[in-house]
Amino acid sequence: MNRPEITSKFLDDFANNLEPVKKPTKVKVDPEGVEQGLVKLVLALVELIRQLLEKQAIRRIEGGTLTDEEIERLGTTLMKLEEKIIELKEYFEIEELNIDLGPLGNLLD
Repeated sequence: MNRPEITSKFLDDFANNLEPVKKPTKVKVDPEGVEQGLVKLVLALVELIRQLLEKQAIRRIEGGTLTDEEIERLGTTLMKLEEKIIELKEYFEIEELNIDLGPLGNLLD
């Protein structure tokens, strides 16, 4: 199937103004650091979920949809989860859980 050739001043100008593609940075593969990298990723995701749960809990508390017992239980659970994350960070010698997502920014804020 023959496709017609598309020419246009707009397309030429657009193509001439494109920035060259940057070479991707090399992936640093360290067989001994794989475990720590995986743990960091998992803990970062758990921390993100914990923060989201905490914000949702605050909304529900402010909205008056939780009983005092539920508020107490939720607060205790979130505190224990945060303590466990800190404990695992120390065990695996992870200083920072935040992950740079490039143009999207950081995972945690």
